[in-house]
Amino acid sequence: MPELPEVEALRDFLEDHLVGREIARVLPLAINVLKTYDPPPTALEGTSVTSVTRHGKFLDITAGQLHLLIHLARAGWLQWKDSFPATPPRPGKGPLALRTVLTGGDGFDLTEMGTTKRLAVHLVHDPADVPGVARLGPDPLVASFDRDAFATVLAGARRQVKGALRDQSLIAGIGNAYSDEILHVAKMSPFKLTTSLGDDDITHLYNAMRTTLQEAVERSRGVAAGRLKAEKKTSMRVHGRTGQPCPVCGDTVLEVSFSDSSLQYCPTCQTGGKPLADRRLSRLLK
Repeated sequence: MPELPEVEALRDFLEDHLVGREIARVLPLAINVLKTYDPPPTALEGTSVTSVTRHGKFLDITAGQLHLLIHLARAGWLQWKDSFPATPPRPGKGPLALRTVLTGGDGFDLTEMGTTKRLAVHLVHDPADVPGVARLGPDPLVASFDRDAFATVLAGARRQVKGALRDQSLIAGIGNAYSDEILHVAKMSPFKLTTSLGDDDITHLYNAMRTTLQEAVERSRGVAAGRLKAEKKTSMRVHGRTGQPCPVCGDTVLEVSFSDSSLQYCPTCQTGGKPLADRRLSRLLK
């Protein structure tokens, strides 16, 4: 799933390619991709893009008085095209979900692989009209989200720290991959409870979060949209690297699997050498 660093890189890319350009048409091609119906996509025709911003994992393309909000979900992606075939594609065929064409003939496709379709596009007058945007917590990279603000957010949630990092209503933009990376940098168990964090723990976790995300954003900056997924994968320290050696200590990276996701961690760096129980009840093995 694209997370804050990749979405920020896409924002940079789209800002360079879209701002000042006129939209010729927006074509929804998957049945459920467009989550709003008023105004219709045709309302964007003839409008010029004035900005591209980000709200957590949402891209926000502003054109005229409207906002095209895009959430790529787990398997969605954006592909820039210098040109398109003269004949529009047939709806419902393949991974193509939505096409946006500029008056110059270029534009972008939104695609989604797999059978579970969660990619979402909203066309609204105000981003806050999108429930997923309205519930977002603070962005972890804005200057105002300092260590004390982070502590306040965590104080309101009695839960495992990995779940707190991933909760979009607490902190916007962090998902499964970067929460694994942050916790590895912080040398902290993903199952540690937020209520057990001392002042030093909070400071260390905050610094790990900022450093991990800032470095990922810098690595992704300027990378072509088509290469962002590969860049993310190769930069991971533990996420997606089950069975491989930890780059810090050399211990074997382990995994805990859940019904629809998994997490990866280093026992030596994060759990005192003890493997975590691979079961829904998140307890250390005795």
